[in-house]
Amino acid sequence: MRNSITELFQIEYPIIQGGMIWCSGWELASAVSNAGGLGLIGAGSMYPEILKSHIIKCKSATDKPFGVNLPLLYPDIDKHISIIIEEKVPIVFTSAGNPGKYTSFLKNNGITVVHVIANLKFAKKAEEAGVDALVAEGFEAGGHNGREETTTMSLVPLIRKHTNIPLIAAGGIGTGQAMAAALCLGADAVQVGSRFVATNESSAHQNFKNSVIKAGDGSTELTLKELTPVRLLKNNFYNKVQELYQKDASDEELAELLGRGRAKKGMFEGDLDDGELEIGQVAAQINELIPAKQVVNELMSDCRKTLSERNNLFNN
Repeated sequence: MRNSITELFQIEYPIIQGGMIWCSGWELASAVSNAGGLGLIGAGSMYPEILKSHIIKCKSATDKPFGVNLPLLYPDIDKHISIIIEEKVPIVFTSAGNPGKYTSFLKNNGITVVHVIANLKFAKKAEEAGVDALVAEGFEAGGHNGREETTTMSLVPLIRKHTNIPLIAAGGIGTGQAMAAALCLGADAVQVGSRFVATNESSAHQNFKNSVIKAGDGSTELTLKELTPVRLLKNNFYNKVQELYQKDASDEELAELLGRGRAKKGMFEGDLDDGELEIGQVAAQINELIPAKQVVNELMSDCRKTLSERNNLFNN
């Protein structure tokens, strides 16, 4: 399947694995790249030396293209960027910050740059900054999210209408049927996060993987919009957040509850009670732990089948 995204990244399939904190290490990234998609190392939860180690291991595990997801608000971002350039990482996905600050610098060092957005305003800013592609991430997504709560079905065609650069849809996509829908909305590819959390190669703790598999309809909610919007599985920590809201807590009180290391505690260390458990709404559709390669293969086969069936429907 060849299109603007597969050509841009030199990959076989238009499937990008989300660079999720605490879940997207070198094992997952290399497995997805080896399966024909684009694997991403999630740098947001890594110290610089840890990121370098993951990049080196990823290069040893795959001869296919892979990238790094780089939150622009990360405090040691300059060190991260130096490592990415030094290790000749070909692709960087930026998020959570102003793309104008680093895009030109990265591109001048031969790196393909993609920026994640959740509204039209930042899509235009990213395109003006010179990014090579956009990720339009809808409200359904796990982890950090847009304040506007615009769904993927509304966001993707809006962004497509206003830009001609390659477009990747994200948020609520975990099946081939959803992938087909995203392509019909105008996306050139999909970015999948939550489905790859529940894989053998994900660096998430087994407790967190099991909780994703057990999640049902309504198990997640977007919250903490006063700080940085994040979609969470409902647990004891989530309940404490809601209790603060009922008391009209200040932003400072919310930040104090969140503290430091809350996401690591939940997703990486497996504390299902007091940890922050970031996952998308699509978790309700995930019911088994499988290899990353199987995820890629099922996405492609089910997408092709869905598009073929719909085409036949209108030809009859």
